[in-house]
Amino acid sequence: MSIQQSQLANGLTVVTDSMETVETVSVGTWVEVGTRDEHPDVNGVSHLLEHMAFKGTARRDAYAIAAEIEAVGGHLNAYTSREHTAYYAKVLKDDVPLAIDLLGDILQHSVMDEDELAREQAVILQEIHQAHDTPDDIVFDHFQETAYHDQAMGRPVLGRPDVVKGMDRDRVRDYMQGHYSAERMIVAAAGNLEHDTFVRLVEDTFDALPAHAETEREPARYDGGDFRESRELEQVHVVLGAQGIAFDDEGFYTASVLSTILGGGMSSRLFQEIREKRGLAYSIYSFLSCYKDSGIFGVYAGTGADEAKGLLTLVIDEIEKVQDSVTEEELNRARAQLKSSILMSLESTSSRCEQLARQLMVFGRTIPTEEIVGHVDAVDCDAVSSVARRVFKGTPTVAAIGPVGGLCGYDVVSGRLSK
Repeated sequence: MSIQQSQLANGLTVVTDSMETVETVSVGTWVEVGTRDEHPDVNGVSHLLEHMAFKGTARRDAYAIAAEIEAVGGHLNAYTSREHTAYYAKVLKDDVPLAIDLLGDILQHSVMDEDELAREQAVILQEIHQAHDTPDDIVFDHFQETAYHDQAMGRPVLGRPDVVKGMDRDRVRDYMQGHYSAERMIVAAAGNLEHDTFVRLVEDTFDALPAHAETEREPARYDGGDFRESRELEQVHVVLGAQGIAFDDEGFYTASVLSTILGGGMSSRLFQEIREKRGLAYSIYSFLSCYKDSGIFGVYAGTGADEAKGLLTLVIDEIEKVQDSVTEEELNRARAQLKSSILMSLESTSSRCEQLARQLMVFGRTIPTEEIVGHVDAVDCDAVSSVARRVFKGTPTVAAIGPVGGLCGYDVVSGRLSK
């Protein structure tokens, strides 16, 4: 059996996917803690903590952490999302013990040096300012905050500058000790390894985690609304969306097909109508952001000030059309795109490793590839149109940055999509 799963006595879950034909192993620790677990006074602490984990432990300084993994040709990295934080490495098969030792060290024995904290806060402030200077990036933060107003789900992953600057060592350390418990962690690995040997390695290394942490996650509440910021830019960056669906919703796979048909590639409806036929936008695509208890379905476009005047109207036209009819040809094409993406990802140890962890966190089990492909194949034309009607019947969300004066008003958008 390729995929095997074990649970340690402290509550830590270990899952592996054995691939005998490769020479590498991707391994990581996924923590079910993210931006949506933060109170307003510590917004950005999950991301700051991710940075600080690499800045020194009782046994290694920041340089040693980087030098040891690179001395064997591997790499070590991390990222923070709204619902989880991941720390991961990729190494040759013989160097898995080193990768696990490094991951265990930074997640259990970080010293949170005050000088390192000050430097990293300065780095993150630069990261925040860089995001604000990148309109096609920051528009998604405004979109998220408008969709989930005044709640954890809507706050920026990077945090707000004044909050990030104000966090001291004790605040960061207390957050880690209060949230990074064994029961909220998954250690996943994919590649050339043996499950039982890997489990023993993890058990010996991850022996200093708290077994339990008292945490309460605020439920997501989709609000919707309108945000527009006028800037002197060459393009208008606009995101239009509506309440989507959660990961475990029965319409998840259908919504994935819908997104592919509407704006998932060069043959999609939006790309063909907006870019190819009319030349109104260089970049236009749809996206599906799913969470454990909510989700967003959206469309992004970057266009010139003059071209923006009719953009949202045309996007809404395509949204209305897909609610009425979907052809077998585009359905088959979308299913093929999704299935090929799923199957191609199986060739990557990194993708398989992350897939294991994500599935366990969201669904509580690993899902066989055949089952996923079966769900995609089961989607039909009527189901796609039905999900489209369901998604776009509620309050829309609009976020735009740039010369926004030409965009149609929110009342026009809301009036058409909410009817």
